[in-house]
Amino acid sequence: MPSTWIYLVRHGRVVGAELRRFIGHLDVPLAEAGETQLQGLALRLSATPLAAVYTSDLIRARRSAEIVAAPHGLTPRVTPSLREMAMGRWEGLTAEEIKAAEPEAFKEWMSRVGEFPFPEGESVPDLLARSWPVVESILRAHVGERVAVVAHGGTNRVLLCRALGLSLERLVAMGQDYASLSILEWTGSRWTLHLLNDTAIESGRDGRG
Repeated sequence: MPSTWIYLVRHGRVVGAELRRFIGHLDVPLAEAGETQLQGLALRLSATPLAAVYTSDLIRARRSAEIVAAPHGLTPRVTPSLREMAMGRWEGLTAEEIKAAEPEAFKEWMSRVGEFPFPEGESVPDLLARSWPVVESILRAHVGERVAVVAHGGTNRVLLCRALGLSLERLVAMGQDYASLSILEWTGSRWTLHLLNDTAIESGRDGRG
């Protein structure tokens, strides 16, 4: 079976990123710097024969996907299941604000990040349960092709953990910077990680060799 390659992209820098708030499902747009980051990534991937671009429906991911897809003449396939984790009543707050308001809940979330749900939101297993089927459908629909998936820090981390057979508790060890690229290859029987959290923008570094 020919390999299927997944180019996993995190959206670019967002407006207000310097505040380090828990964004979750809040529909925060890309900052100007994020647009610039994605233009560089799009140039880098312009020579890669992408068959499709899938994206979360949140505007920061959709806009990032549009930039990535443009050189290939593709229209991103909007897929709500690729959204970031729902962070419930903590959305829009900083860690300091949460610790001040709910110190015990925040402590438990930090100590059990792989299983403790956000209050009134989702857990990491919830996120995996809704996002991994997207990968499975891509593998069925794009055998032997190269596909970009544009999503979020949390979403990308759980997908990487699942592909690599890692415990979900390891997701905090998976770097996912703004506009980063990770590359996975599915051979039909196993996954190979070719690139992780790479933010270089030079063209030609797409992991094909």
